[in-house]
Amino acid sequence: MKKEIAKLCVSFALLMGGIATSGTVSLILCIAAFLLCGAEVVINALKNILSGEFLDECFLMSLASVAAFLTGQYPEAVAIMLFYGVGELFCDHATERSRDSVAHLMDLKTEEAYIKKDGSVIKVDPSEIKVGDTVVVSAGQKVPVDGKIISGSTSFDTSSLTGESIPRDAAAGDTAVSGFINLTGTVEIEAAATFEDSTVSSILKLIEESTDKKSHAEKFITKFAKYYTPAVVLGAVLIAAITPFVTDLNLSESITRALSFLVVSCPCALLISVPVAFFGGIGAAAKHGVLIQGSNMIEALAKADKAMFDKTGTLTDGTFHVSRIHSEHLSENELLKLAAYAEYNSTHPISVFIKKESGIEIDAGRISSSEEKSGYGVCTVIDGKRVLVGNQKLMKKESITCAAVETGCVLHVASDGVYEGYIVISDRIRPEAPKAIRKLHEIGVSKTVMLTGDTESAAEKVAKAAGIDEFKANLLPNDKSAEVEKALSGNPLIFVGDGINDAPSIARADIGVSMGGLGSDAAISASDVVLMNDRLESLPKTILLSRKTIRIAKENIVLSLFVKFAVMILCGFFGADLWYAIFADVGVCILAVLNALRTLKLKF
Repeated sequence: MKKEIAKLCVSFALLMGGIATSGTVSLILCIAAFLLCGAEVVINALKNILSGEFLDECFLMSLASVAAFLTGQYPEAVAIMLFYGVGELFCDHATERSRDSVAHLMDLKTEEAYIKKDGSVIKVDPSEIKVGDTVVVSAGQKVPVDGKIISGSTSFDTSSLTGESIPRDAAAGDTAVSGFINLTGTVEIEAAATFEDSTVSSILKLIEESTDKKSHAEKFITKFAKYYTPAVVLGAVLIAAITPFVTDLNLSESITRALSFLVVSCPCALLISVPVAFFGGIGAAAKHGVLIQGSNMIEALAKADKAMFDKTGTLTDGTFHVSRIHSEHLSENELLKLAAYAEYNSTHPISVFIKKESGIEIDAGRISSSEEKSGYGVCTVIDGKRVLVGNQKLMKKESITCAAVETGCVLHVASDGVYEGYIVISDRIRPEAPKAIRKLHEIGVSKTVMLTGDTESAAEKVAKAAGIDEFKANLLPNDKSAEVEKALSGNPLIFVGDGINDAPSIARADIGVSMGGLGSDAAISASDVVLMNDRLESLPKTILLSRKTIRIAKENIVLSLFVKFAVMILCGFFGADLWYAIFADVGVCILAVLNALRTLKLKF
């Protein structure tokens, strides 16, 4: 950047010298200035010609400046390249500012890690960490992989991931996510994933892919430029060729008029400002812990008018309490203990809660096999007995008669075909959920639907508390996906989920949104939008931000085309001079980019 600024400053000084002098000295100074600020543009134009893609802004500027030289307009020829360079420099700076808003997410990756091995702490590359390794993270270091704290306590800076400025306290038993920065004490973390499978890698992959996903507006600009550029070149040729025959202008004056037309017609304001606007919107969202995967999702979010939600971990906060235990043969504690053993290998939030609630140290050696039946429950062989823990559908599938319970999330337990009882679990609605749903309705999301595998009564309770318009209960993961499929019509549909069972629905929706803070890797990988701050209220805010971004991008399109066409008419038909054309071109480019940068300042 500094090198480019220096080149432009020297070129400007040489140009001023060329204007202040005359004759050969003026020509030499202008040529020197031209070579310094315009040689690279001309070389790029020649390379593009050889590759068959020459009708771009480099070609337009080179054609105009070379023609100005040939007609003896030396200062004007230099000025075309000089001010084109200024415009490009300004645009590059704007693009860099937009990228900086997302770049902090790229700093999540750590270059080194420390693990315990054979009683000592050794330095390794994060990619060498294996599941089960003990990772040592000291104060000031980043957590390299996802895992669970097994020793020590600290406070984590989670702002890079979540946008939250308040540190998060953590101690033994708590989850540590890759990308967190350890602020205070040293902690030991048991790695739950390799670096490639950790949160940081998932996010970096999404960021890398986002630049390839262009909006309709960006595609329109690219397509527009494909036809626009040859049209204006043809227009300039016709102006130069026809004007001497229909006016009293000579050939030299006609060529000057054509050159002015060419300079003004350069589409760089459109080609730069519209992508900057979209990238700025993505950056503004990233500052607040929302990762949007591409400009196309900005556009889709702006038009969305239907939203579907998973229940557990999405509308509810994933924290549970046992409200009732009914046992047929065992004590309540024995039933809870049996359920905990059966859920040992499951990572479902309810399974995690049951294991924690039991308060026992599970002897994994007693478990010979375990199978998770998605949408039903688990089947685990404990001490040779086949234990089933799950919903009523699992019991029915296994031909086991169970009690009919209408309230809460019910885990039925059976051992070797004998019904042992049930555990009723209730989860708590997210405090911000009612406000988020209400805000969605206020901004034009006409219909909200909750999809859950829970019972009718449990679903109805949550839906009513959250303000959801409609709910569907007792759904398997494929049933959820089918409901999403049925709802796909008209404007884009949003589906919000958090668990691995939500991944098919997230992937199928027009806009898949995952709760990134507590969400599974599978859900995040399938998502178009990740709420890294794990706040449901960020969804309506992101929709509003997307609409503002679209409005700014449209403003740039209208501004650029209106000014361009107006000045092109002035230059082509009324004879505005070349200096006017140069300043008009640079001016509209700077105005468009400044307007695009407003997206970085959008309130969330």
